[in-house]
Amino acid sequence: MPEPENIQTVPAARIEFRPDDRQWIADRIQEVLASGQLTLGQHGKAFEEGFAELCGVKHAIAVNSGTAALEIALRAVDIEGKDVLVPANTFFATAAAVVHAGGRPVLMDTDAETFGTAPEEIERRFTPGTAAVVVVHIGGLVSPRMKEIQELAAARGIALIEDAAHAHGSAHEGVRAGAFGVAGAFSFYPTKVMTAGEGGMITTNDDGVAEEARIYRDQGKASFTVNAHTRLGYNWRMSEPNAIIGRRHLERLPHMIADRQHIAGLYDAALKDFAGLTPLRIPPGGECNYYKYVASLANPTDRKALKAELREKYGVSLTGEVYEDPIHRQPVFERYADAALPVSEQVCASHICLPVFSGMTEAQAHQVIDALKRTIG
Repeated sequence: MPEPENIQTVPAARIEFRPDDRQWIADRIQEVLASGQLTLGQHGKAFEEGFAELCGVKHAIAVNSGTAALEIALRAVDIEGKDVLVPANTFFATAAAVVHAGGRPVLMDTDAETFGTAPEEIERRFTPGTAAVVVVHIGGLVSPRMKEIQELAAARGIALIEDAAHAHGSAHEGVRAGAFGVAGAFSFYPTKVMTAGEGGMITTNDDGVAEEARIYRDQGKASFTVNAHTRLGYNWRMSEPNAIIGRRHLERLPHMIADRQHIAGLYDAALKDFAGLTPLRIPPGGECNYYKYVASLANPTDRKALKAELREKYGVSLTGEVYEDPIHRQPVFERYADAALPVSEQVCASHICLPVFSGMTEAQAHQVIDALKRTIG
């Protein structure tokens, strides 16, 4: 197979704002600057209403980060001094939010089929002090066992919290991410499927959780206009400019997901009989937004060398893993590693994530496929 010539770089990821998007955002930011109401205004409210509709929930509460969304959700269900089950295969913020909310993370091993959590693992790690379990929708994939997890959490009397930072618009059997648990937490960081620049969102059908979340996000005040602080909150508000950006991307979310799903379909077809790489399969009934296109290497001998070769020889940049190391390998969380977590270590060490983003062309996808055939096919 001849070497490619005059290659173009395929980026690992890219956020798309079309010219009409940029103009729409700029016009509304001008209006907000003229009004002087730069936080907790009409655009934040409209963003919340639209996001609640997307997820099929009663309430959505906009905050300034996905990390804040997680901590507020955990505070709202009162995990102080209690155990919270957390996947080992997740981002720092999932476990850190538990600690900051006053709880103790109890790390769970990974379900190799979904890179998420199986009900059996929740049972294995359950303690008498368990108050909640956090489930993470890795790469935008919602586990087909979420109903079992819901039923288990209810039977055990613990709160089910969704870390849906990857899962905007994802679903299983018609239920959207963010609608399974007592609360869901989303991130709008610039790498996500949709962004607000920075920001996060809490989703819930629980009126009490929604009320607590609104109090916590605004310095623990009982209301915006009264300086009576009833909770030890923080400045977790979302600004109006961030909400404006989020509103535009929310409007475009179905199109952006469709772009990603199209590219994922090209990868699926090309890798169907590919010996060196096995894609993470979306289960029947699942709707994945493909925040990440995750695939496991048959021979993960030197992932860094493989990524360097793909980038330097073929112009293909792979996205970051989900995740390169499990949580208990992070120095600040080593003390919580009180059980063997072999599947987490295995899946973290043996997968890659292929480029996928809104606006990606078929030619770019075929460049990725060709590069994979040359390197690991």
